[in-house]
Amino acid sequence: MAQSKLEWQSKLILLLVLPFAGADLVLEIHWWALQATPVAVWTVDLSVLLGLVTWKLHAAAPWGAFAGAAITACLMFSTVTFPYQPWHTALMPVLAVAVLAFVSTLLGRAKKERLGTAESRRGRSASQVAANLGVAAIASSAVVQSWSIDSRWFAQTTLSPALLFAMALAALAEAAADTASSEVGQVFGGLPRMITTLRQVKPGRNGAISLAGTLAGVIAAGLVAAAGTLALGGGRIMFAIGCAGGIFGLLFDSLLGATLEERGWLNNDAVNFLSTISAAGFAVGLLVLFPRFLGG
Repeated sequence: MAQSKLEWQSKLILLLVLPFAGADLVLEIHWWALQATPVAVWTVDLSVLLGLVTWKLHAAAPWGAFAGAAITACLMFSTVTFPYQPWHTALMPVLAVAVLAFVSTLLGRAKKERLGTAESRRGRSASQVAANLGVAAIASSAVVQSWSIDSRWFAQTTLSPALLFAMALAALAEAAADTASSEVGQVFGGLPRMITTLRQVKPGRNGAISLAGTLAGVIAAGLVAAAGTLALGGGRIMFAIGCAGGIFGLLFDSLLGATLEERGWLNNDAVNFLSTISAAGFAVGLLVLFPRFLGG
C-alpha cells in the first residue's frame, strides 16, 4: 500500500528522464544521419537489438526494454569517437550493467522467491530502467557536457571527454553495484545488518547490508568502470573515479533505504535515482577538488 502511494515518484522520474532522452535522441539521430550516416545506423540498430534481447530474456518488460534502448542510444551517441567503432562507445559499460543485473537476478532465484524479494518475472519496468540509467544519459548529454566545460568548475587538465564521461560512468557503476549487492546478498549474505544500527535483520530489508553483498557490489562497480575505461580509453584516472563513485553511491543507496525508504517517504525507484545522482556527484567532487592529482 505504501509503495502504491509513492507511485508518483516513479512517474516523476519517467517525466524527468524520458522526454529529455527522447529529445536528445531525435536531435542526435538527425545530426549524425547528415554528418556520418553509419554512426546513426549502427547506434540505433545496436540499441534496438539490446532492447529486444533484454525483452526476450524477460530482463525487462516491453516498455522497460524500449526505455533502455533509447537511453543506450543516447549514451552511445554522446561517446562517439573517430575512427568510429561501436565497441569504443558507452555501449560496453551499459552492456556490462545489463549482464551483471541479469546474472545476479537469476542467481538463487528460488530462494529469493521464498523470501518474497525476487524481481518480477516480466522484467524491469520503464521506471526502474529510467531510475537506474537515466542519470548517466543526462550527465553524458551534450548539454550537460558543454555546461561542465563552460562552468569553469574543472581545471583545464580534467576537461578531456573521457574524464567528463566519468560522471556518467560512476552512475552506471552504482546501478550495477546496487543490483549485484542486493541480489547476491539475499542469497549468500546470511542475516544482514542495518547500515545505520548494525543490528541483524531479515534479508531483503531496506538498508540491510552484508559482507557478501557489499563485496559483490564493489566488484560489479569495478567491472562496469573497467568496461567503460577500456571502451573509451580513459586510463586509470577514469577507472578510479567511476569505481569510487559507484561504491559511494552503493553505500548512499543503503543509507537512503534504511532511513527515508524504510519510513515510507521514498520508493525504490526514487532511492535508485537519487543514488545514481550521488554517484555522479561524487565523481564531480573528485574532478573539482583534486585537479592536480587528476592532471598528473
